[in-house]
Amino acid sequence: MFTSRLWQHIKTTIFPLVLVATMLAICLYLTGRISLFLITDYAWYEKILASGLLGAEIFLMIHGLGYFLNVYRVLGPQKPARFDSRKTPELTSFPEVAIVVSSFKEPLSVVEDTLVCFYNLTYPNKRIYFLDDTRYDQTGWSHEENIEYKNAIDAMCSRIGVDLFRRQWRGAKAGMINDFLDFLDGTPPEGFQFTTNAIHGQPGQEKYIIVFDADMNPLPNFVESLLAHMEANPDLAFIQTPQYYINYDHNRVAKGSGLQQAVFYEYICEGKSQQDAMFCCGTNVIFRREALRHVGGFDESSVTEDFATSLKFHANGWHSAYINSVLAFGLGPEDLGGYFKQQFRWALGTVGLLRPILKHFLHNPRALPVVKWWEYFLSGTHYFIGWVMFILFLCPILYLLFGVPSYFASPEVYFMLYFPYLVLSITVFSWTLSQRSYRMREILSGIVLQAICFPVYMWATLLAVIGIRGSFKVTPKGHNSFLPLWQIWPQLSICFLCFASMVWGGLRLYYEQEPFYALVVNSIWSLYHFTILSAVLYFNHPYLTKR
Repeated sequence: MFTSRLWQHIKTTIFPLVLVATMLAICLYLTGRISLFLITDYAWYEKILASGLLGAEIFLMIHGLGYFLNVYRVLGPQKPARFDSRKTPELTSFPEVAIVVSSFKEPLSVVEDTLVCFYNLTYPNKRIYFLDDTRYDQTGWSHEENIEYKNAIDAMCSRIGVDLFRRQWRGAKAGMINDFLDFLDGTPPEGFQFTTNAIHGQPGQEKYIIVFDADMNPLPNFVESLLAHMEANPDLAFIQTPQYYINYDHNRVAKGSGLQQAVFYEYICEGKSQQDAMFCCGTNVIFRREALRHVGGFDESSVTEDFATSLKFHANGWHSAYINSVLAFGLGPEDLGGYFKQQFRWALGTVGLLRPILKHFLHNPRALPVVKWWEYFLSGTHYFIGWVMFILFLCPILYLLFGVPSYFASPEVYFMLYFPYLVLSITVFSWTLSQRSYRMREILSGIVLQAICFPVYMWATLLAVIGIRGSFKVTPKGHNSFLPLWQIWPQLSICFLCFASMVWGGLRLYYEQEPFYALVVNSIWSLYHFTILSAVLYFNHPYLTKR
């Protein structure tokens, strides 16, 4: 009883105060840094470098503030969660539901596992659709391999009892689902093919559409709890649920990728949902068919059609939700090549939508509440983290090797401003994740994996800013390969420079001794960055244990 009261006191009184103190420390640090930057007189080229570092720090602080605000919304003293997985409304009716997976040249074993899980869903009024989007004219296979794969898909759908839909290719996943929705509405695209293998019913009566990736397998009770919330809230366009990777335990890349997503799917998604600002993540999600019809289907202008379509929902008065309950499991990327492709696609599509978001905001700022614009801004700018990491890696190197300063303050002032923020933020971050059964050591693997992805993010965001849309590429599954060293040359090059600057800094400390504190601080940063970047070799050997 005493322990319970102590925990409640910490959660309702002490923790909110610490969280507020953390956010105040962020504001204090930024105020001090900007003031010092403005009053310090340095050479023009030093000012340019310092401007980059200051911008990188402002970016980190703003996004850190966004994270801690979401944590406060979830754990702070406020009204209960909008949607709680522990409080499911009673399901009084069983409307028809379409269970949909769109597949592009996916391995047959992966697809079959998914379809079998669909078949085993306990919801009675479901119809299962396999949308085969494989481009048999451009697969890279021989004619015989094309025929063999296509026949295998046909036989598998017939055996399991799954309806099969094909059409003339366009628009990747978003185009496929939109063509399928047109088919359900009775206006199918030209050249479509539909094979029914279901025992009963006719397509077109479904009230809800549940979308999965080809490697995501739902638990048997996936539909009921989500449908109950949808039926109780007719203005809900969709409900998103988290992803969980089952190859977590034996693969380093899958583990790091899963833990990277854990930070997102815990407090960030819950906080966004509290503000009715949750966006769709493309799989493990239920849509209201009426809402999709109202906004004209999925947005086909982006390779992240899920994020783009979420903005359309919110701009047209629909609402969204996130329920933090693992109801499906799947495969994460199993090597750096697959992980980099996945992250490139997400970065390119998400940042590509930043311009439409800003344009929409400038033309009609009242279309969404301020808090939703804030959340879309944070999400749309997240992948600029690649440029931020590059600047952070570069600044200590330039100081130690060439004497170019980037931080215009004495080490004492730096310590006074930075140390409170560092201690408070690490404390809050680790404590909050420990409440969800994550250890900080585990989360660090996800943070490091994202850090070594910085050149991928840089390239993707550059293409997105100049308006190159890119094309959809499926994340490879079920196999792993090592990247040759020349393909990870950016990480290895910066890693080498960090090591060289650290050694040179040590020599300067021994022989020159001044400026002592500046050399120590920058050498420590170089050592820290060297440790992070050298992990690219660790993740390039992805298996934890022999299979």
